[in-house]
Amino acid sequence: MNGASREALGAARDRLDALTDSTSVDAAKLADELAAVTTLLDRESTLRRALTDPAQPGEAKAALVQRLLGGQLGTESLDLVTGMVRARWSQSRDLVDSIEELADGADLIAAERAGGLDDVEDELFRFGRIINGNAELRSALTDRVAGKDAKSALLHTLLGGRVHPVTERLVIRLVTAPRGRSLDGGIESLSRLAAARRGRMVAEVVSATPLTDQQKERLGAALARMYGRRVHLNVDVDPAVLGGVRVRIGDEVINGTIAERLEEAARRMAG
Repeated sequence: MNGASREALGAARDRLDALTDSTSVDAAKLADELAAVTTLLDRESTLRRALTDPAQPGEAKAALVQRLLGGQLGTESLDLVTGMVRARWSQSRDLVDSIEELADGADLIAAERAGGLDDVEDELFRFGRIINGNAELRSALTDRVAGKDAKSALLHTLLGGRVHPVTERLVIRLVTAPRGRSLDGGIESLSRLAAARRGRMVAEVVSATPLTDQQKERLGAALARMYGRRVHLNVDVDPAVLGGVRVRIGDEVINGTIAERLEEAARRMAG
């Protein structure tokens, strides 16, 4: 997302935070309504283009939203969407992507209020690992022939009562309305969004054996010094690394595993 769209999304995020600062705002309801708007605009390309047409005044586009959705959305959702269509967008799809992000963000705010944001972060990570290790489940959740209801029912069976309700809602929304995203990419995006609520980065850590709490604390502190921000650790165990740890933050990989050192030594000898 570039230029005007990035600025518009930044303003929308600020508005979401301002609205949800009030505990009287139902963040879960807000998430549901924004998700419904996402579905509508994703389906109705003509409406999507009309609401992002740079030739049309912002107030005219806001008035169109009021006429179409005024009786279907709560005050807060309507305020957010009308504010967003007043802004300029580089591409019409950027508006839909941004409303979807706000829907996910509102759900995470609901989790944060309930003291469950850390749980949601960890559960999203674990669900991603389960998907990576279970080809049959991945196939069932990404099958284009299977209906949304069937996928929702499967996920409710797997997750219902076992994870935070927000985790279940986010995963079901991703699986039933992927909007061109891969399952892995969608889970990773949700994890980053959850981390951003805490003002911290996410580090995926792989070690040969489970890390102790003290080791996690030291590693987290070291990464925080390197990046100048708090870092949340998602830790996985893989005996194949032999020893040491591999850390990935975004596109950057810090590899201190014995397996990597052996591979590097072998490459030098072969050279």
